Amino acid sequence: MQLPDFRLETYFSRWEFTARYHLTASDAETMAMSELLALADDADREAWDGLTLGYTPTHGDPGLRAAVADTYGSDVTPDDVLCFAGAEEAIYLAMQVLLGPDDHAVVTTPNYQAAETVPLALCDVTGVPLDPDRDWALDLDRVADALRPNTRVVSVNFPNNPTGAVVPAEDFRRLAELCDERGIHLFSDEVYRGLEQDPARTLPQAADLSPRALSLNVTSKSLGLPGLRVGWIACRDRALLSRLERAKHYTSICNAAPSELLARIALKARDRILDRNRGIIAENLPRFDAFFAAFPDLFVWRAPDGGCVAYPRYLGPGDVGTFCRDLVEQAGVLLLPADIYSSELTPTPADRFRIGVGRRDPEPALAAFAAWLKA
Repeated sequence: MQLPDFRLETYFSRWEFTARYHLTASDAETMAMSELLALADDADREAWDGLTLGYTPTHGDPGLRAAVADTYGSDVTPDDVLCFAGAEEAIYLAMQVLLGPDDHAVVTTPNYQAAETVPLALCDVTGVPLDPDRDWALDLDRVADALRPNTRVVSVNFPNNPTGAVVPAEDFRRLAELCDERGIHLFSDEVYRGLEQDPARTLPQAADLSPRALSLNVTSKSLGLPGLRVGWIACRDRALLSRLERAKHYTSICNAAPSELLARIALKARDRILDRNRGIIAENLPRFDAFFAAFPDLFVWRAPDGGCVAYPRYLGPGDVGTFCRDLVEQAGVLLLPADIYSSELTPTPADRFRIGVGRRDPEPALAAFAAWLKA
């Protein structure tokens, strides 16, 4: 496939580890190895101490797959789980397995770039924009209108990156039904699930709603463990999962044994880790509220419904890209401008930037940001 530069990763390769303040992080606060190992049960601690560094099963460590399956309903079993080297590998391979040159896909915008560019390299794709004037709502009628006889995939992401939007559960159920009625695979990126500000708004997982649907998740975002590089797809279509497993033979083949065991520990302790991370976000949000309230002429701020990123509007002089680049070059504060989330499929707001709210102690970054604005 011929793919364009990955704008986000290109931008991050320049700034993520050189900027003094990473204020656009998409992951929740991480933890030290000692903290994670302290959450292990006796069996997993013994397994860690005796771990050998050989190859692992392509499908993933059986204990990890069991822990993943436990996060779904009773219809999803460990045999319905396939592990990957992060979520990106899963997106890349799933789209290649699901789509061919005569097919069609529907993708919501704005989005994580691979959700759009990988399908576009394979087939015709129609974008359906989330509505910024209605809190980034998803219009199911527009999704239905976009469907064609050869539509094979509808790809969505909730809680959404970069907007933090969460659609009503009834809309998500109806979306799954709409896909099932047409024989379409719903591909649901659920990497921020578990960080909803209102737990009552937590969406059902697509793999629980439909035997054709694919649920994507990863240890990186809600659990705050991106260094493990462990993701997975849950899908009850065993034939499809088998095709995905064979496609993985051409990429990572298998994950690292230490990463999968640590991911297993994290998944078993998932409730405790998510409680901690939701607490950090809840503690941070009043600080972000106060920051943006101090600059009403420059920004329109809305806290995320879920996840740990938000997408404020910039009202100041010049364009938001120049604003963000001046900010990181002059004050060392890293944000992601809206052009990172531009789309070939639909118009997307050009006056936004992504900011992260999931890391501890954002005050120094916010103080540097405020000082730069005042100067």
